Amino acid sequence: SEGVRKLVREATLTPADLVLPIFVSEVDEEVVEIGSMPGVYRWPIERVPEIVESAEAVGVGAILLFGIPEEKNPEGHQASAKDGIIQQAIRTIRNNGFKGVVITDVCLCEYTDHGHCGLVDQDGTILNDASLSRLAETAISHAEAGADIVAPSAMMDGQVAAIRTALDATGFINIPILSYSVKYASAYYGPFREAADGSPTFGDRRSHQMDPANGREAEREHEADVTEGADLIMVKPGLAYLDVVRRSREAFPAMPLVAYNVSGEYSMVKAAAANGWLDERAIVLETLFAFRRAGADLVITYHALDAARWLEEG
Repeated sequence: SEGVRKLVREATLTPADLVLPIFVSEVDEEVVEIGSMPGVYRWPIERVPEIVESAEAVGVGAILLFGIPEEKNPEGHQASAKDGIIQQAIRTIRNNGFKGVVITDVCLCEYTDHGHCGLVDQDGTILNDASLSRLAETAISHAEAGADIVAPSAMMDGQVAAIRTALDATGFINIPILSYSVKYASAYYGPFREAADGSPTFGDRRSHQMDPANGREAEREHEADVTEGADLIMVKPGLAYLDVVRRSREAFPAMPLVAYNVSGEYSMVKAAAANGWLDERAIVLETLFAFRRAGADLVITYHALDAARWLEEG
């Protein structure tokens, strides 16, 4: 019976295991649906509390904020500005009474006019070390605004150590770092780049993101970030890399492990469901259980609101 199956089920899944990404926009005056991600929207600051309240109402464990600024420049100054889009969004959410967990993405790609995750020189080469101070400044500004967890996704070598040192030096010793420690140079990110307006204007990100052909390298990436002070580690994308999620759980059994169910994975399901080719509810829950079965403690997913409702329905 279904009751017996639930009684002996190995992996569990609850709304509290899910993290909802939210796109906050300075360039949109109204809520705008993202064409390649049906059911996902870009939210102007004053309306962000609506989506946050929806997440809170169904018991989603946390929200993850991404910013879409109006102003971009080579240094991505708005990423760390006290009146930046993410900083304003956090304050708006807190002023609206939200007591849940706010995670913020720490990267420069949405804020630079060239769309890369760090600073670049005249030849377009990523300046890893010069980018670290910008990322640290951004993390501090998020903590000052009220973020609970900062999540550096730029994949710059040494970014976790730089951010940990900066947070500690400014009194934010209790702000955890969720490191995008294993982030592949993946084609599954395509819809996200439309959503966040963060595509590179030249080149690509293969110089600082992982080769999809590599699995063992993931352990080295995790190890480096854990040594630098990461409090949580991540595998992104998740679905095509469940072997890496499993390896990560086995190699780091004591570390909270997060899997990111990314935009391309989401959009494929939505497109197939819209054509009647599969049962959306069944495949979403099966996918989320797969992340948990592989060893993920938390799953970042654009399906979070629907999945939370379906889980509550039983």
